[in-house]
Amino acid sequence: MLFRFSLYGFLKNQRYFEPFLILAFRAKGLSFFQIGILIAFREVCINLFEVPSGAVADVCGRRRSMIISFSAYIMSFSVFALATGWWLLFPAMLLFALGEAFRTGTHKAMIFDWLSQEGRSEERTRVYGFTRSWSKIGSAASVIIAAALVFISGNYQYVFWLSIPPYLLNIINFLGYPRSLDCRSPESPSVPRVARLLWRAVRDTARRPVLRGLILESMLFEGTFKATKDYIQPILKQTALALPLLLALSADRRTAILVGIVFFTLHLFESAASRRSYLLAERTGGELQANRVIWIVALLAYAFMAAALWRDAIGAALLIYVGLYVSQNFWRPILISRFSYHAEEESMATVLSIESQAKTLATMIIAPTLGLAVDHWGFWPVGLIGCAAAVAGTYVNTRARSQAPQGGHD
Repeated sequence: MLFRFSLYGFLKNQRYFEPFLILAFRAKGLSFFQIGILIAFREVCINLFEVPSGAVADVCGRRRSMIISFSAYIMSFSVFALATGWWLLFPAMLLFALGEAFRTGTHKAMIFDWLSQEGRSEERTRVYGFTRSWSKIGSAASVIIAAALVFISGNYQYVFWLSIPPYLLNIINFLGYPRSLDCRSPESPSVPRVARLLWRAVRDTARRPVLRGLILESMLFEGTFKATKDYIQPILKQTALALPLLLALSADRRTAILVGIVFFTLHLFESAASRRSYLLAERTGGELQANRVIWIVALLAYAFMAAALWRDAIGAALLIYVGLYVSQNFWRPILISRFSYHAEEESMATVLSIESQAKTLATMIIAPTLGLAVDHWGFWPVGLIGCAAAVAGTYVNTRARSQAPQGGHD
């Protein structure tokens, strides 16, 4: 099953449009504010579908939920490729949000359920970090393919079409998962059953301070990172245009080369970080302390990024971006391990969907605000917003640490 879990991550990240998404939208004539509105719309839709989809997965079967997810992704890629204007991109975002909602939390719950069945629950951080590292290896491979495609074609449209075959292969992969991972209730699936599970998970999450704190940390770290991370694309394009190299090539082809080099290197670093995240937890005394270290690193990184972008030190800003991407891949396996320690097994997918919904809520608020700020003042507000979130996150983590009954857990 580790092979199938890792294959899922590798194929899932064959999103050849991802390193060029902002640039593809800019090529369609969109402003950063319009892009921010699109992202906010996507996050609103994810919020609408997120928690109910997790409850449906827990009641009706997680494999079925994953197949629905990837079918929605495939339809969204087709609409992205065909859309010619801003308004036509909203249906694509709606379908993409449906795919995200049925996927997030569900596959992680399957991994943790398998570990429980195998008597390996103590390996949560290590195994999830290992499978996530294969996702990043998939990203590294995909960015080379995507960069080559953009370089050859000079057109961003094809990166959406090419993303469809790997997602079809992943649907075939899900059909080979054992039925024991469906975690279906012996009761017949029904709307009342889903509603009861959903209400119980939301109620328990709201009542437990430790879960509230974890969700708030996720909102601040993941929500901010998700809203700011893609600004590396226009910064890379700006860098490509300023370099006195390959002047005979068009701007898009020069950008494709630089994006390919930077993201390939970046994803290899991310894979290594994810695979070794459990070592950070061991060496800092537990998952809670490890997340605190990452908060401090993020605070310093965003502060230096704001200064670098204010001074137009683009090279320094890019290096800091790389550091943030790496930090996020230490962060995610450790945070998910903290959730798995505190959430009940039968509602794991629902709780993780609540977590995912919370971080998308943060992104929904930040994305259009940041887009408007970038349109007016340039890129330096990216670092400023990240710095503010890191200050708040460090405070929340410090409070959790002071309330922790034992070293490694909240």
